[in-house]
Amino acid sequence: MARSVLVYSAILLAILSVPALCQKKNESEGVIFLEEYDVQVQELQNRAVIAGWNYQTNLTDENAKKQVELNLEVAKFAKEVAKNASEYDWENFTNSTVKRLFTMITTLGTAALEDEEKLEELNNLLSEMEETYSTGQACEYDNPAICLPLNPDLEDCMADSTDYNRLLFCWEGWRDAVGRRLGDPYSKFVDLSNEAVRADGWNDTGEYWRSWYETADFQQQLENIYQQLQRLYQNLHAYVRRKLINTYGADMVNDKGPIPAHLLGNMWAQTWGNIYRLVVPFPDKPSIDVTDEMVRQGYDAHRMFNLSDQFFLEMGQIPMPDSFWDRTMFVKPDDREVVCHASAWDFFLDNDVRVKMCTKVNQEDLITVHHEMGHIEYFLQYAEQPFPFRDGANPGFHEAVGDLLALSVSTPAHLHKIGLLPELVDDPEVDINFLMQMALEKIAFLPFGYLIDQWRWGVFDGSITPDTYNEEWWKLRTQYQGIVPPVPRNPDKDFDPGSKYHVPANTPYIRYFVSFVIQFQFHEAMCRLAGSTEPLHKCDASAGPNKELAGNKLAEMLSMGKNQPWPEAFEVLTGSREMSASAILQYFAPLTDWLEKQNENETLGWDNPWTPPYDCEGTGGFTCTDGSRCIRPADKCDGIQDCDDNSDEDPILCDTVTTDDSSGNGSPKVTSTTAAVLCVLFTIVVMT
Repeated sequence: MARSVLVYSAILLAILSVPALCQKKNESEGVIFLEEYDVQVQELQNRAVIAGWNYQTNLTDENAKKQVELNLEVAKFAKEVAKNASEYDWENFTNSTVKRLFTMITTLGTAALEDEEKLEELNNLLSEMEETYSTGQACEYDNPAICLPLNPDLEDCMADSTDYNRLLFCWEGWRDAVGRRLGDPYSKFVDLSNEAVRADGWNDTGEYWRSWYETADFQQQLENIYQQLQRLYQNLHAYVRRKLINTYGADMVNDKGPIPAHLLGNMWAQTWGNIYRLVVPFPDKPSIDVTDEMVRQGYDAHRMFNLSDQFFLEMGQIPMPDSFWDRTMFVKPDDREVVCHASAWDFFLDNDVRVKMCTKVNQEDLITVHHEMGHIEYFLQYAEQPFPFRDGANPGFHEAVGDLLALSVSTPAHLHKIGLLPELVDDPEVDINFLMQMALEKIAFLPFGYLIDQWRWGVFDGSITPDTYNEEWWKLRTQYQGIVPPVPRNPDKDFDPGSKYHVPANTPYIRYFVSFVIQFQFHEAMCRLAGSTEPLHKCDASAGPNKELAGNKLAEMLSMGKNQPWPEAFEVLTGSREMSASAILQYFAPLTDWLEKQNENETLGWDNPWTPPYDCEGTGGFTCTDGSRCIRPADKCDGIQDCDDNSDEDPILCDTVTTDDSSGNGSPKVTSTTAAVLCVLFTIVVMT
């Protein structure tokens, strides 16, 4: 708070010193207005974030109701501020910082919706979709009384199983339990969201989201970067496809076609690290996975977070405040429902910052812990900025900063330094194993990170309509990722985008693609500044002889927040003002060379229009009494006739279906609550 007061005082002094003839109307009063606004908005946002935290860490109707009340109060306040700001001739003010602050506080987004009933409906829709996602479960086809939540059961299934049909159940069961419930509310949300942002001067919600990057040719820049990375992804895809053929057989995986989406170790096929054991280049070489060593040494969630805090201290960053350790949700509680999706929270007052995470003791969560702590460090560094500037320089910065430090932490050298990797060997084959692990997380993700908002931008601008939501979703997933659904999708019922958290939670996703590119530029800069002489993939910036210099430059960039367009902050650390794929390509260069040799006889790409075979009856399907067809499990007793003879809706059959869900899809009913949109403006949600 002290620094923000100084910022405003310096601005006011500069304005008052300008000769009267040059002084613009009301500019000095405008600074006073901003000072008063800053005090009020931080207090209000603090209460709003507390309400959001209470709801996500205890999913009750009472907490949901409190959240909606605070969210509507925030929207009302934002409208009042924007209205009052219109009294100032701020567009002609001389001070660029004042103009930037006024621009930001007069941009309302969805809060611009004038109809209070519609605004409340928009908030309730988002909250209901969030709850549907967070409480959904997939129930066993042969015993519907046994139902599996996403975390940990279904995620563990996707990560650990190599049973083709069991993976199919976990994949399809989640989409039946959650996705199918969300299509209609999501369509209503899109209409209301577009109506709201149009009241704020935008053509649609996608245009509003893209404006946050302050880059006129933003979409073209992203496409150029994607094209530079496409060949590396295609080589990884071809190599993994061959290994999956070795595991599941040529009948289930085609050597020239897309890969069945349920075989890649992740519910959404967004990262493939969980199938590393199936694709490891040199299986006889040491593994870099330190999970077993963490368990052996008795690690728990607190120790993992303390280790991360120590890493930041070594880099000269701000230590975690005492309140962080008192208020963070480190593990999933036993006594209540919570949103387990890992996220970092800024409460805007009194250095109150927290993480919400259902931490498990494994290497993947150790990396996630460092990612979340990166967000927290960003919060602490820009805490003294005026409220509108308390954000990442662009949405990708926050995610990139979290992953930047994880790039150092995940190196064998760093894991050895902290005692989790007993032996450090200099072996090119071990290096290839390590780079393969990293590629399964970083390179495999790129097309997924790119396509989600390609789909949503189309939904928001109307080029993708509700009746083609799912069809267009899978066109993009096949086009960019080279994957296909393992069973036919029903365009009238399935809404597979809803099975990914960020869609019902309304969290823009292109930030992750941006972050996966610029984090390597940040990493290259940190290693150079730290004086590391190691190849980029081996660099641990915290071990460089000049690590203090690197840490200072990082802190300088972070402390700027959003007070200038992102290229200004980018240049502070990297010396460049443009996003580029050069650093990520440099990092993976040894693996790229190795993959190209392995793939000499493979087909790169997936032009073959192949679809996976499946045994409908053998995977829980229902054969119509007249024998005309077999329908998927979720189509039975869902109130919609799929069999020509209507046998799928036969009352006797449906009375035997053990479910409390009127849709009969074998999943527990999710009760809608009157709640508010989660405070995505006030929390940073990390991809897991």
